[in-house]
Amino acid sequence: MLERLGLAVMHRLDPERAHGLAIAALKAGLVPAPGAVSADILRVDLAGLSLPNPVGLAAGFDKNAEAVTPLARAGFGFLELGAATPRAQPGNPKPRLFRLSEDRAVINRFGFNNDGMEAIATRLGAAYPAAVPIGLNLGANKDSTDRAADFATVLARCGAFVDFATVNVSSPNTERLRELQGRAALQGLLDGVMATRADLARPIPIFLKIAPDLEADALAEIAEVAQVTGIAGVIATNTTLAREGLASQHRGEAGGLSGAPLFAKSTRVLARLYQLTGGTMPLIGVGGVATADQAWEKLRAGASAVQLYSGLVYGGISLAARIAEGLAARARAEGIANISEITGTGVSDWV
Repeated sequence: MLERLGLAVMHRLDPERAHGLAIAALKAGLVPAPGAVSADILRVDLAGLSLPNPVGLAAGFDKNAEAVTPLARAGFGFLELGAATPRAQPGNPKPRLFRLSEDRAVINRFGFNNDGMEAIATRLGAAYPAAVPIGLNLGANKDSTDRAADFATVLARCGAFVDFATVNVSSPNTERLRELQGRAALQGLLDGVMATRADLARPIPIFLKIAPDLEADALAEIAEVAQVTGIAGVIATNTTLAREGLASQHRGEAGGLSGAPLFAKSTRVLARLYQLTGGTMPLIGVGGVATADQAWEKLRAGASAVQLYSGLVYGGISLAARIAEGLAARARAEGIANISEITGTGVSDWV
């Protein structure tokens, strides 16, 4: 009841201000946390990471690693923070975050606003290790002359304080960033990141986050590059530029669309990627997850774990725990010993 009241108040505020207040409330310990949500039926191995449950926090919620400890106690099985860039940058002009309440969606055009890797590394160092695995989304500065090198730079600075890192070449809000998803550019970028990873005292899994708007040939190229470069897995997907079927007044705003309208589109990309990699590469499904049934479908479509962010706007911070508990209940009802058994079993429903 208190969470529902809090959400009602938040939805009367400017979305970015409400988000800032949510982070402040977490830091101040004003948000009840259920602690770890785990059971044998939920525990998952993700590229060597031991997750208490397969429900993770997507990048973008805690851009600056300000609330790592309270978020690690909020029922998530893992956290992804950031994106972090080498230098601090303000991002795009405000307003840049919009609720599409009728569509249970969000549009953002933040543009990698963050405090920079030095400040973020300091906060990560103070919070590491956390109660659950934590990762950092790596980004590039908007005015960088060598964006590919920026990813490796952030990894070199922050890699000691995280359990995994994600190369983000799929945000639609940094001009020409998605061009790095092409075969030659992507392979060069990932080779540089993997070389930096090899120099870390504790090499960590590297994931690649891709866009949902890729043509079939481009997705096949990404699958091939991902396999030859030795990255640990792929996160499918980031936000979309598509706007079909929306009803909300803000539907025409520029930026990346996330939330409920992204679910089917991102799940189709996920299932196709599972096919292209032969089920041999761990995949994280993200896009429109707001219920245990939707998380279940992402797993069936090929994901080993899922992430959510926009769902929290409408479901509150307790959503992660509710989804994890719902997955456990459904798995028990269907006689499944461990949730990983359903990964990939429903790919044919989506491709």
